[in-house]
Amino acid sequence: MERARFVQHKGKEIFVLDCSNCKPAEVHQIIDECALQVRRRPAKSVRTLTIAGGGRFDNETIGKLKELTQGNEPFVHNAAIVGITGLYKVVVTAISLFSKREFHLFDTEAEALDFLVDD
Repeated sequence: MERARFVQHKGKEIFVLDCSNCKPAEVHQIIDECALQVRRRPAKSVRTLTIAGGGRFDNETIGKLKELTQGNEPFVHNAAIVGITGLYKVVVTAISLFSKREFHLFDTEAEALDFLVDD
């Protein structure tokens, strides 16, 4: 799936979830693929980049995101998100509290990718 895939940046692997301009059904497919791929990896080894913005979320999508972030927690080293504005920041905060995970918000993909590989 092109919207949910591993990429290389500065020699390190990053899992990208591109949810930009997606409808809820498309986001659900991306979430399912992310769970499948990330949970195959060793503990605390995966760096994730979520690209948001321009899409739509519903209550079911938010529920699936909560399940994803909580289920992926043992496998994720760090996580970055770009494209979050307005009300979506509240959603990210709620998901972060629910899953007990920290998400770093960035304005650009380049900033997020560099952060993910620099620690």
